[in-house]
Amino acid sequence: MMLFKLSLKNIKKSFKDYAIYFLTLVLGVAIFYVFNALDSQEALLKLNNSQKAVIGHMNEFLGGVSILVAVILGFLIIYASRFLIKRRKKEFGIYLTLGMSKRQVSKILLMETIIIGIISLIVGLGVGVIASQFMSIVVAKMFEVDMSKFEFVFSSAAAIKTIIYYAIIYLVVMIFNVFAISKYKLINLLNASKKGEKVKVRNLTLSVILFIIAVIILSTAYYLAINRLDSLDLFGTALLMGIIGTFILFFSLSGFILKLIQSNKKIYYKNLNIFTLRQINSKVNTTVFSMSIICLLLFFTITIFSSAWSINASLKKDLKYGTPVDVVFKKPNEENSQNIYQVLEKEKLNNFSDYVEGNMYFFDTITVENLMKPIKNQLKEHKLLLSQNVPVMTISEYNKFAKFYGYKTLSLKENEYIIIADYKQMVNYQNKALEKGVTIQIGDKKYKSKYNHCIESHIDLGANKSNTGIVIMPDNIDTSKANSSIECLAANYKGDKEKVDEKIMENNYKLYNEDKITSNTKIDIYAASTGLSAIMVFMGLYLGIIFLISSAAILALKELSESSDNKEKYEMLRRIGVDDKSLDKALLYQIGIFFIFPLVIAIIHSIFGIMSASKIIESMNFEVNLSSIIMTAILLITIMVVIS
Repeated sequence: MMLFKLSLKNIKKSFKDYAIYFLTLVLGVAIFYVFNALDSQEALLKLNNSQKAVIGHMNEFLGGVSILVAVILGFLIIYASRFLIKRRKKEFGIYLTLGMSKRQVSKILLMETIIIGIISLIVGLGVGVIASQFMSIVVAKMFEVDMSKFEFVFSSAAAIKTIIYYAIIYLVVMIFNVFAISKYKLINLLNASKKGEKVKVRNLTLSVILFIIAVIILSTAYYLAINRLDSLDLFGTALLMGIIGTFILFFSLSGFILKLIQSNKKIYYKNLNIFTLRQINSKVNTTVFSMSIICLLLFFTITIFSSAWSINASLKKDLKYGTPVDVVFKKPNEENSQNIYQVLEKEKLNNFSDYVEGNMYFFDTITVENLMKPIKNQLKEHKLLLSQNVPVMTISEYNKFAKFYGYKTLSLKENEYIIIADYKQMVNYQNKALEKGVTIQIGDKKYKSKYNHCIESHIDLGANKSNTGIVIMPDNIDTSKANSSIECLAANYKGDKEKVDEKIMENNYKLYNEDKITSNTKIDIYAASTGLSAIMVFMGLYLGIIFLISSAAILALKELSESSDNKEKYEMLRRIGVDDKSLDKALLYQIGIFFIFPLVIAIIHSIFGIMSASKIIESMNFEVNLSSIIMTAILLITIMVVIS
């Protein structure tokens, strides 16, 4: 009982020391609960089956990510515990001097840890439950659903999962704390505040060699990241090399920066530079580790945040472009068969406010290979189906669809054609060919391209730009030369769009089996693509926030540790006549070096990381959103500056 009272008294007395530790635990628990409680949103949102399936998949992804988050939080809590033990070494030494055993001191620390752990778990869950209600608004906005029946929801599954993960992490932390106390000697505990790391001014030649090695490793990692994305193994290798290179870089910098500045007497002896540099160098080992970790966490945060938001912004933009109408049906043209509208009318699925119909034709002479003949030799490395027929539409039929979609109509002379496409890679290839001039032939008649580039447009619906090419030709083409054709029908629903769409989706199997009719609907595309967007955004937010909290906590703990360790030294400088302005400047330099170095390297890493992510994003036919990247970087830099 006495030890318990002493533990409570110590917590009150060391409240400032425990504040960062407590805040880190609370935020970690809250974030963990919020992102694992997303399935509870189904209870308060009117989600359709597709949206419920998306949230199910999202929870599976986030469940896997939660394991990684738990490991990160575990390391963060252990780091914070090291800080607390370090601050209280002298106190523990006094306990031992007064006759306590190491076992009793360990019990005091264990009780304090348990008390703080229980309080932070309760507070963290409370904050998480409240924050999860706001997350409902984010989910509702993302899935565009009605929130008129909003209710306060508590996810018992998420709470239990959080408690279990937290208990496992905390058990490891308590074992670490007990072990840490047991290995200290009394003399080291009592003199901890006077004892710093052994100052090591490393051999300058060795430090320069290590610096060159770090630059080579990082340069290789950058090269692999932006030029060799054809293999996931190489991507993993680039990431691993980046991590190793970062540690070696900071290790080498800590070895020769002091030596280099010492060689410049004007800088070394100016103001309190000699004191500031010695202070930094006296903590070189822990500083190297901390700066490297902060740098890597900032790099991951910037890259993950910006990539997730880029994909989200690109998806929203492409969705608006790719779904100008409610539904598009397609069907092969066959003799003695009903057209699409007749079939839909028979099945009572023609509840449309308006619609247009048209045909696409396929000719043996109009293939990918023929349209790209001028650059055929350049396409050997690319996996293109050169023998594939490219669909053809007459100008009048295309203009019907263009007008219906709200796009600009086109015009042609009798011997001209236009290619419409929006899939980026195919557009790039086709533009190169068109610049060199491509003539196509139907029967005895030849046609030349009106433009030396493709026109961005499409007929079918899609979540992103996926039209690889449609040739628009004059109305006088001989369609009897076509070896096949398909009919297209685009329509807008009348009345309750969701009910009309649901009925069409229910009859999809029957329409395809009996009449070979396929359909793409706006609602279905939105549900599927919003799911991908949601998964990317929530994973980005989850990991990004955890990395940001971790880097901010490490930076705050490191600075608190440095200010505590250096308090007596600054007092001594003040007593020998150094003014407060000079002391503040010296402290600012220390904080600045510790903050700026990791941030600068993290930004350099992020430039190549985002370039690498951009290539992956573009290969998925998404656009990189520069404003998202800039806003992410500005936000994170602002937060870190405030913390520092």
